[in-house]
Amino acid sequence: MSNTLGHGLIHRTLCQPTFLEHQSKIHSGIPCNSSFQVPAASMSNQSACQMRISLVSTKFHGNTLNKAKAKVSRGRHSGVSIVPRAVLAADPASEVVGKFNLDGDSELQIGVSTPTSGSLSQVDIQVTNSNNSLILHWGAIRDKNKNWARPSRRPDGTKVYKNKALRTPFRKSGPNSSLTIEIDDPEIQAIEFLILDESRNKWFKNNGENFLVQLTKDKVIPNVLVPPDVSVPEDLVQIQAYLRWERKGKQAYTPEQEKEEYEAARSELFQEVARGTSIEQLRAKVMRKDDNSKKPIVPESNKIPDDLVQVQSYIRWEKAGKPNYSPDQQLMEFEEARKELQLELNQGTSLDEIRKKIVKGSIQTKVSKQLEKKKYFTAERIQRKKRDIMQFLNKYATEAVVKEKTPPTPQVPTVLELWSQAKEGQDGGRIMNKKIFKLGDKELLVLVTRTSGKTKVYVATDLQEPLVLHWALSQKTGEWKAPPPSILPPGSVLLDKASETQFVEESYGDTSYQVKFVEIELDEGDFKGMPFVLLSSGNWIKNNGSDFYVEFSSRIEKAKKDAGDGKGTAKALLDKIAQMESEAQKSFMHRFNIAADLMEWAKDAGELGLAGMLVWMRFMATRQLIWNKNYNVKPREISKAQDRLTDLLQDVYKTCPQYREMVRMIMSTVGRGGEGDVGQRIRDEILVIQRNNDCKGGMMEEWHQKLHNNTSPDDVVICQALIDYIKSDFNIDVYWNTLNSNGITKERLLSYDRAIHNEPHFRRDQKEGLLRDLGHYMRTLKAVHSGADLESAIANCMGYRAEGQGFMVGVQINPISGIPSGYPELLQFVLDHVEDKRVEYLLEGLLEARAELRPLLLKSHDRLRDLLFLDIALDSTVRTALERGYEELNNAEPEKIMYFISLVLENLALSSDNNEDLIYCLKGWNNALDLSRKRDDQWALYAKAVLDRTRLALASKGEYYHQVLQPSAEYLGSLLGVDQWAVNLFTEEVIRAGSAASLSSLLNRLDPVLRKTAHLGSWQVISPVEAVGYVVVVDELLAVQNESYERPTVLVAKSVTGEEEIPDGTVAVLTPDMPDVLSHVSVRARNSKVCFATCFDPNILADLQSKQGKLLSLKATSAEILYSEIEESELSDASSTNLKEDGSSPSLTLVRKQFAGRYAIPAHEFTSEMVGAKSRNISYLKGKVPSWVGIPTSVALPFGVFEKVLSNDSNQEVADKLDALKKRLGEGDFAVLGEIRQTVLRLSAPPQLVQELKDTMKSSGMPWPGDEGEQRWEQAWMAIKKVWGSKWNERAYFSTRKVKLDHDYLCMAVLVQEIINADYAFVIHTTNPSSGDSSEIYAEVVKGLGETLVGAYPGRALSFVSKKDNLDSPKVLGYPSKPIGLFIRRSIIFRSDSNGEDLEGYAGAGLYDSVPMDEEKKVVLDYLSDQLIIDGNFRKSILSSIARAGSAIEELYGSPQDIEGVVKDEKIFVVQTRPQM
Repeated sequence: MSNTLGHGLIHRTLCQPTFLEHQSKIHSGIPCNSSFQVPAASMSNQSACQMRISLVSTKFHGNTLNKAKAKVSRGRHSGVSIVPRAVLAADPASEVVGKFNLDGDSELQIGVSTPTSGSLSQVDIQVTNSNNSLILHWGAIRDKNKNWARPSRRPDGTKVYKNKALRTPFRKSGPNSSLTIEIDDPEIQAIEFLILDESRNKWFKNNGENFLVQLTKDKVIPNVLVPPDVSVPEDLVQIQAYLRWERKGKQAYTPEQEKEEYEAARSELFQEVARGTSIEQLRAKVMRKDDNSKKPIVPESNKIPDDLVQVQSYIRWEKAGKPNYSPDQQLMEFEEARKELQLELNQGTSLDEIRKKIVKGSIQTKVSKQLEKKKYFTAERIQRKKRDIMQFLNKYATEAVVKEKTPPTPQVPTVLELWSQAKEGQDGGRIMNKKIFKLGDKELLVLVTRTSGKTKVYVATDLQEPLVLHWALSQKTGEWKAPPPSILPPGSVLLDKASETQFVEESYGDTSYQVKFVEIELDEGDFKGMPFVLLSSGNWIKNNGSDFYVEFSSRIEKAKKDAGDGKGTAKALLDKIAQMESEAQKSFMHRFNIAADLMEWAKDAGELGLAGMLVWMRFMATRQLIWNKNYNVKPREISKAQDRLTDLLQDVYKTCPQYREMVRMIMSTVGRGGEGDVGQRIRDEILVIQRNNDCKGGMMEEWHQKLHNNTSPDDVVICQALIDYIKSDFNIDVYWNTLNSNGITKERLLSYDRAIHNEPHFRRDQKEGLLRDLGHYMRTLKAVHSGADLESAIANCMGYRAEGQGFMVGVQINPISGIPSGYPELLQFVLDHVEDKRVEYLLEGLLEARAELRPLLLKSHDRLRDLLFLDIALDSTVRTALERGYEELNNAEPEKIMYFISLVLENLALSSDNNEDLIYCLKGWNNALDLSRKRDDQWALYAKAVLDRTRLALASKGEYYHQVLQPSAEYLGSLLGVDQWAVNLFTEEVIRAGSAASLSSLLNRLDPVLRKTAHLGSWQVISPVEAVGYVVVVDELLAVQNESYERPTVLVAKSVTGEEEIPDGTVAVLTPDMPDVLSHVSVRARNSKVCFATCFDPNILADLQSKQGKLLSLKATSAEILYSEIEESELSDASSTNLKEDGSSPSLTLVRKQFAGRYAIPAHEFTSEMVGAKSRNISYLKGKVPSWVGIPTSVALPFGVFEKVLSNDSNQEVADKLDALKKRLGEGDFAVLGEIRQTVLRLSAPPQLVQELKDTMKSSGMPWPGDEGEQRWEQAWMAIKKVWGSKWNERAYFSTRKVKLDHDYLCMAVLVQEIINADYAFVIHTTNPSSGDSSEIYAEVVKGLGETLVGAYPGRALSFVSKKDNLDSPKVLGYPSKPIGLFIRRSIIFRSDSNGEDLEGYAGAGLYDSVPMDEEKKVVLDYLSDQLIIDGNFRKSILSSIARAGSAIEELYGSPQDIEGVVKDEKIFVVQTRPQM
């Protein structure tokens, strides 16, 4: 909040009396929040002097309160409670002490009573209008103990949560949920709780605090009730509200926050009165008029030293999330810290005890640094520089655009996957088997590990309901044998041939993620596997009707040796790596030197060579390869080898910019290294630590021997485990937890050549010295082993010096030259905030640091390697910070999620080669944010298009990694015997290690918000047809397009490109993919009366996929698909309306067209005997459409020309080959279709054809390609042959077979048109195809040529509708998300025009190819430079013109039309039209 008069007025509601429902209850002695304590910090004397309150006020003016009369607020309030309240259905003796509005019309009601059951107090808690998934997360408060106690007397169903709290499910009764807590422990003074809605993953709190119910020993709660004749004057409430506002930094509150603050101030004063404070004392306190002479005099010996106050202030600041305090707030914080310490001192704690308690580890150093900077505890938000993000563009080569559908966007790991990874790391043993079964939209994981002769079986699930595992052991498949009693988990029940074990619940990460699991440990024995089923609420859960079964033998076996021929890899290099692996296993020194020797070979092999090196180094980093085998090596030798390898990688980075992304990933697996001194200090410093701290034996000596023998990245983890152990006051469990969570088990410690057998044991007097020395030692270890460690990377760039002691060498790292001004301060900001809970400002600092660093990375620098490791560390920190900051986005506004997306996308772009698409996505998000802030009514619709494009960009990146890395992982993994699971997941794990997975998670969070805001719903229904069929789930529609289903089938297809055919027997296609509404498959679906829709909601899609094999009834509207399971008996009734019986498709007859003696004809000679409907329609339009609609000049090669050319003597060999191939095709050998097309391309052109076509084109005013040279004619002739050859396209051939069309009678004319180098291309349907509304036109528009619209190019076109009676008011339905546009030079296009298109009852259009003479240029589109997107008036003009053209052509033909056209320089051209099917 500003100190200005104007801004002060905004917060008038904090100062005005507000009469709410609870105020009427003041005189009954039950104020709303009287039993819920909100901590209130008192003002310092210094701040009180600054405030200078004179009299009561109702407005804030600057820093003072000015006198005014109290007024009754007439404003609209929302906050504490403004909804009608239900009556608390509780024991009549239960006294309602609090009511709180939780969510909408749901209310929390609290009652406290004295029960008759013998307990001291009874707390009744009820939530009205609730769902059935509420959990009470609670504990009890005892005297002088802030930690929650867990009473022994608990409601039914209560579970202990992490040994820190209790969780009790509410009981549902009608619309309400309730529970009762009885307290029989006289030491319990209060109950504290929160409420969790598990179904929505939402916590309910009391204004950000826990709910607190005070109890007393006399079984009532007089200490929290105000006497019935007492009320708090409104003027005091206003002053208290002001004090709270000032304490919180004079923030700018929303009206709702102002309301909450006013009521919180009232509650604080009621609590004071309830404790016995009189109104006069209360007034004196808040007005600061209490008599100073009455204050107790604190003896000098009992004063708190300033240095302790500073430390306590720092601790308070850290706990508060390091907020940005003003100088006044800083002083207040110092006073609050002093009061806290003074209170402890007054209660009998000595200064030495206080000092020991709060001065731990390096906190005093942190405080000193803060004070040295004279910033106290201010967390400034760095100001990002304004820069053109096109400066981040990396474009080294043209990426091929793959028309085939890319694999799904990299998925964020599921809760079970994360849980499994944690268990795998803790066990540290070999993974013998790992399976995941689908249970609807939930999962069941079975993990089998083996270590030290023991087999562990984990069965885990994310199902929420209570579960029992019904299990046995077997020596062969199908056998059930009861397990030995000795291995039964606690609480198990042994049956005749099985055992039953209750699943236990465990939280993973955030408290909202729950995993249920059973852990079984077996000795080595004769058992081969474990059969099991699940029992839930009396129902058995099986594996598709069968028992679940998991084998203990290594199903996840070593990759097979015959991994293929190494196709798609640098095979020779990988063979050499495999040959050298036995030598590389000796030590890191050997491995890094071998890698350095092979680096030139890898660079010469290009991208695949570097991919092979990355795969090898990553197998090493993930412990798939042996690190050390019977070889002693000095740390400095390892460091030197690392230094040599990273120096060579630095050179590749300089000289081959197109491979920089790959080089960065390799460097992140290797570590920095360092010549000589740094590595040597690993040996030297451990000796100094042992000597200085008197710890030469036991574990420290074993670790010392290991470090001297062969240091590794494990030493970083061991050092951290020791530091954590010491900081925890020597809790050995903390030591093992740090090791295990980083994959180091007891077995791994024992596996070193110099094994570590002992646990650490230190004396308390060693604590301070060990923490200091191990902290310094960690920097040395990270300097060698941790390439992505931020602190060591910054130190290496900014410079540091470590003195030598005795035999220990010294190290001096000089600062890097050429660092931008202010950069060290920027890095310091990052370090100061790297552990902040709220990560937005940290992310800004990290991205600013990367942006500032980028120019240095693009030019030669003698310390480029150190700069690269710094950039890698900054990149890695962005990802870890974001993962920590997900909670910050709970209930966040869309603008904040979009801002986070833009930050993570910027990070990904800075780490990527060929990042043009990512850069344009980033520009799109920045524009979406701008539109949202301006409250543009279409911001959500626009943002949804940007989101869809970003997903496509992530999918494309995932496909790139898969194509480049996975073949090398599979081939090299087979040669080295890597675990198969590690090979299978290689590319997926690489993706998860970067920003792509985090970005995907943010997009998933935002998508439903945008769909709701833009009123898009969960479906886009492309063909609204009712259907009944059996669900079949497939990965790709393309893979099953030639299938013929015997029973009516609802296909749930993960991938649909837009060019597929719909298989016979299919009644519906449902997909998460987004083909254009006017794409080929969409048109085919409507023509074939097949239900076709895109589902945007992943939960609905998962539910559909879980219904594999079930019979569904689909009810379709233009907006959604409603589905339900039905019985097979209902199928016959539905069949008559939507299913085709065998033979129901009529056989179509074609008339064979003959050569009419002409090789080429002009447009005025187009007749049904010479050309198809496409050519005739375009000829008909000439001169009949309005003058502002252009029609391109056309000529044609008529029917029969292909057959005539084939019969020419010069093509006899081709004709014979075609006859043989067509005979094989007739016998069912469909593989020859491609060979037929290639054979057609061998035809030679008769001279008469060339001459006639030349004369016809020139006489029609068209350019003749041959005038530009013979090569240009050859290009044209090749295009003509490709059109003829498309008669044998797979899609076209099978389509004609389905309708029993005689393929030999199909003839192909070729329509020849000059290409208009279009700005935009469009397709119009003059009747809305989705709704069937004939009163409105539907159209789609793309940038460039129309092939991206009608072909299988990913992304959506701009779509709009226009009412025919109001063509000047088009309505945009969706903005474009296609990343690619096609553009071409002035050229000729040759269009297919067969006699098999547009037959009655058969839509053959789009089956055959149109081929331009020149290849289109693929351009990555920047929509923010496109006038159609950024200029509303231009967009309205173009779309209106397109709609008017469609209306004119429909009027000309008198029937709905399917029209294709282009826009050039704002002029409309129509290139073809046909009846809309």
